[in-house]
Amino acid sequence: MTSMNKVFADLPVTVFEAMSQAARDNNAINLGQGFPDDPGPEDIRRAAAEATVNGYNQYPSMMGIPELRQAIAAHYARWHKLVLDPMTEVMVTSGGTEALTASILAVVEPGDEVVVFQPVYDSYLPIIRQAGGIPRLLRLEPPGWRLTEEMLASVFNSKTKAVLFNNPLNPAAIVYPREDLELLALFCQKFDTIAICDEVWEHVIFDGREHIPLITIPGMRERTIKVGSAGKIFSLTGWKVGFVCAAPPLLRVAAKVHQFLTFTTAPNLQAAVAYGLGKPDQFFYDMRKDLARSRDRLTKGLESIGFPVLKSQGTYFLTVDLSPLGLNETDVEFCRRIVSDYKVAAIPVSAFYEQDAVTSVVRFCFSKKDETLDTALERLSDAVHGRRKR
Repeated sequence: MTSMNKVFADLPVTVFEAMSQAARDNNAINLGQGFPDDPGPEDIRRAAAEATVNGYNQYPSMMGIPELRQAIAAHYARWHKLVLDPMTEVMVTSGGTEALTASILAVVEPGDEVVVFQPVYDSYLPIIRQAGGIPRLLRLEPPGWRLTEEMLASVFNSKTKAVLFNNPLNPAAIVYPREDLELLALFCQKFDTIAICDEVWEHVIFDGREHIPLITIPGMRERTIKVGSAGKIFSLTGWKVGFVCAAPPLLRVAAKVHQFLTFTTAPNLQAAVAYGLGKPDQFFYDMRKDLARSRDRLTKGLESIGFPVLKSQGTYFLTVDLSPLGLNETDVEFCRRIVSDYKVAAIPVSAFYEQDAVTSVVRFCFSKKDETLDTALERLSDAVHGRRKR
């Protein structure tokens, strides 16, 4: 048989699917994969239902329905003072992953170098390689996961076509401060590099923190592609409605890729997302408050049974650094043990590294109901001491 495309044929099953399958096999609570066990905002779901019954259900515009593109532009103007032309600088995609894929394929050509920060979301590297790009991997480390000038100087050069930057950072749950963004912007401008910014967690931030889009940093407006996700903003992860925002020369090419990926996105969901983006600011603050309460519940519970928790600044996740516990096992071994012995699934953060992995950090998802978190904590009460549940 003719050999298949090695970029994809040689990929393992994703850690998210592997741990979710382990959760199913062991009848375990799944705190691994990042989705809420809540149906999502009822009024937004009803808006989608109304649009399905009474709205347009044929092919919408490839770029997205005008109503949603205008809502995206208005939303970012309100929250970030980012002025976008909805007709030439905004595109709707079928999820954030498709938005990222279209953006990478629009920018990267064979031989181009692309700076990527580890821990790295699993779709980035295969798509870069499919485009013929060469990933240049940088290692972020706990507890701060911060960027440094020395780090950036070690990889940026005249061949650096793009940088992929995830902020807020999954899985580390960090919201980057302005000084890190300005440092990255400095290197992008010095080496004429395009920034592809995965900002799908932009609204899921806590403790009064501010998400600063890289596109708003001086000098970055014309060289940044900003990616967002309605699924993350509204806790409707199955809807798969993504946003691409960029200056016209960048967006035009991303749109040409998008037309051959999914071409368009369900119009009823687009209409509902447009409605959701127009909701009052308090809706978004209340969402953050509710998630922060769940974060704090899981954090306090884990700390009470001896887990060293790294504070979550954003996303649905918090991380635990196992290194002080002296368990004599890696994060992968720990996750296998707790899903089989304690019936709780988590994600080893080493799975987000291709080389030189951090092997002591585990990610838990807290966007769950109180009873789900409490049951998981009860099951994990002996795990920190290595004792098997009887």
